[in-house]
Amino acid sequence: MTLRFGTDGIRGVANREVTPELVTAIGRAAARVLGHERPFVIGRDTRRSGPMIEAALVSGICAEGADVELAGVVPTPTVAFLGAQRGSPGAVISASHNPFSDNGVKLFAPGGQKLSDELEERVEQQLHELAVNPPPPGPGGGDVGVVQNLRDSVDEYVRHVVDALEGRVLEDISVVLDCGNGAAFRTAPRIFRELGAEVEVLNGSPDGTNINAGCGSTDPTALQHRVQESGARAGLAFDGDADRVIAVDERGGLIDGDQIMAVCALDLAERDRLRNRAVAATVMSNLGLRKCLDNHGLGFVEVPVGDRHVIDEMERRDLVLGGEQSGHIIFRDHASTGDGALTGVMLLDVVAGTGHTLSLLAGVMQRFPQILRNVSVRDRNALEAASEFWDEAASMETDLGPDGRVLVRPSGTEPVVRVMVEAPSLEQAELVADRLVGAVQRACGASAEPA
Repeated sequence: MTLRFGTDGIRGVANREVTPELVTAIGRAAARVLGHERPFVIGRDTRRSGPMIEAALVSGICAEGADVELAGVVPTPTVAFLGAQRGSPGAVISASHNPFSDNGVKLFAPGGQKLSDELEERVEQQLHELAVNPPPPGPGGGDVGVVQNLRDSVDEYVRHVVDALEGRVLEDISVVLDCGNGAAFRTAPRIFRELGAEVEVLNGSPDGTNINAGCGSTDPTALQHRVQESGARAGLAFDGDADRVIAVDERGGLIDGDQIMAVCALDLAERDRLRNRAVAATVMSNLGLRKCLDNHGLGFVEVPVGDRHVIDEMERRDLVLGGEQSGHIIFRDHASTGDGALTGVMLLDVVAGTGHTLSLLAGVMQRFPQILRNVSVRDRNALEAASEFWDEAASMETDLGPDGRVLVRPSGTEPVVRVMVEAPSLEQAELVADRLVGAVQRACGASAEPA
């Protein structure tokens, strides 16, 4: 029981790192911290290990006297939505974009909200307590938690996403959906068909082992080819638990989360729906998004990496749109977390409403060449006090001018320093990245291990 919560729950190799014993303890800890007032809503993706992990999690929750409602195989945002509707805590059994052999647990506080730092710490404290001391006798008799199936969970969620368009439809829109053999395989086709779109589905036949296997948002190559071959207006590729999406335009070009936010932000602003006229995004968002928003009189609010930071800042500033380059996009008026299907609906609503091609719409944002390097080092913590390094990095950023940017940050878990450079040209970005890598190695000590 040594695993700690990361930015999106606990994740590892199923039955080796994420064992039934660990997951049972997570269930007990979650019930102790998140309470018994409302049943826990639990969903899972399509991994072979999902039913095993689900059984262990349910066992732990019920052993503490809390009830459980099983939503079955559903996207992560479905669990968040159901939790919001019921005021319930929730859990999703998924390893997102990881291979099928991995699995994990992510928890939601009552009301479908991601756990705060304080709640995460309390769950971890309970996990530690369970690891050190055997649990005391739990409730007995009629106080033991019970389990029931949520039979209408998919119908409720589909109607919620369809209603987000307020009666508008996607007629005359043809779209290819790559469900990645993951949790979107039932919900996403239904949503787009109910909105009137012409839908073709790729990778919608999960077998427990083919989730994310050469498909979905981790590998949209086949989707790009199919969109071009079919003449579809767009393509959408989901990750394993369908909380993020990558789009493909009619030419087969990839449209990432930054470009999706640019398109949707301008549309919302034009319709006077972009409250406080700003978008929240992480430090990893492309410089092109910042410049696009600025050119249209809109603000860019920068937050650390992680969609929870995005959500927290959106709530603090009362913003309606935020997200990550990876395709985690939050439409806060409709969802409390990233939702791949909802994001796809909102994006294609702009296509349908304007009559423009997706490539033309996405062209409003000029992507700057971006180089990412992971530098293995002996001591990542040495970077903070390395004043000579920071002076050198600042000088490089000054040389890049207003059309360039440098970001250097140590990993929170690995002996690695992450380097990102944006510049007007790829050659210039690579040159500065090479210089920064050398400076990082001098400051922190080069590791013999590759990053």
